[in-house]
This record gives sequence, C-alpha cells and structure tokens, in this order.
Amino acid sequence: MNSKTPSTVLVVDDHPVVRDGLKAIISSEPDMEVVGDVGLGQEAVIAYECLRPSVVLMDLLLPDISGADAIRQICQSSPNALIVVLTTLDGDEEIYRALEAGARGYLLKDMVRRELIQAIRQVASGKRYIPSQIGTRIAENYPRMEISSREVEILNLIAIGRKNKDIAFQLSISEATVNAHIKHILAKLNASDRTHAVTVALRRGIIRL
Repeated sequence: MNSKTPSTVLVVDDHPVVRDGLKAIISSEPDMEVVGDVGLGQEAVIAYECLRPSVVLMDLLLPDISGADAIRQICQSSPNALIVVLTTLDGDEEIYRALEAGARGYLLKDMVRRELIQAIRQVASGKRYIPSQIGTRIAENYPRMEISSREVEILNLIAIGRKNKDIAFQLSISEATVNAHIKHILAKLNASDRTHAVTVALRRGIIRL
C-alpha cells in the first residue's frame, strides 16, 4: 500500500458522464483521490476554497463563466493553486488565456489515459505540463499579436454578417474608426480580407460562434 499522502483532485466539467469517467480513471490510481466534482465555473471557485485540492482539472467550456475566468478567480485568491486544463479547445489564444490566468498544464480531451495521470502527477509536484502539440500551437503564432477587446467585438460582429456602417452604429463609433480597426485586425491576423480574418480568429480561438 502506498504510504504517501495521495494527491487530491477537483474535477470541473459540465458533462456528468465526463466527470464520472475522469473520477473513475483518477480514483484507480493509488496516489490520487478525487475529493469533488462540479459542473460550473463559479462552483469550482467555491469548491476550491472549501476543499483545497492538490490539483484542479478544469474544462474551459462551462455554462456560466469560462474556465479561464474560473482559473483567474481561483489564482487571484490562491496564487499557489495548481490547475490543469482539460478541454477540446486547441486555439493558441485559448491556450494563452488559460496559461495567463494561472493554469500550470494544458491537455486536450483526445489524450490517452496515461498522459492525464502523468500531467496530474507532474503538476502536483510543482512542475508545468505542456504537451508538444500545445507548444507547437503557441509557436505557430509567435510572437503573439494581441487583439484588443474592441477588435474582438468587431470580429464577432463581422462573423454574424454585420457591415461596417452597421458595426459603427452598434458600437457608437464612426465608420472611419471601424475601418481603421479592421485594417489593424487584418495586419495582426495576417488576413487578406474580413472573411479570412474571421476564419483565422475562429481557428485560433480568438472568437467563438
């Protein structure tokens, strides 16, 4: 019997079947114990404060707040929190947001079981866990050209078919200002036109429909 104190894990995912599967995988390891599972971001923040797990396994797509926002809230009150993202989102901006919020590891849901366990153990020991495919996604768009919140607003409106004059009206800015923002967006995303910019933004996780 392993005498070492097990690493405790909080599982955060809005799909009960996924949570059950993760709990079964993690609980089968002698050095790990699942101490809680929740389906909402705000529940995760509260559960962390109550349970103080060794590691949080966090999805990014949650019904109330994003996983990145939940990570940020947890890390603001507990800077030493150890959080591993487990998600389907592989855009470099989504990865950046999670890591900037405080995540110490980033896994995609198509990973194999042994990688999940390895990531939890490594992060629990105080190290980071960034698989090669995640590092590659970050490197593909390095150096990072940060998109402003206003530019994200405009990209979202372009994505739903708004014309420049309609965007100007909705945002209470001039059409010339919209045109200037779009020019900056095209340069930052290395896009040839508005449609191409939306395609790139969706692929990279800058916006989501």
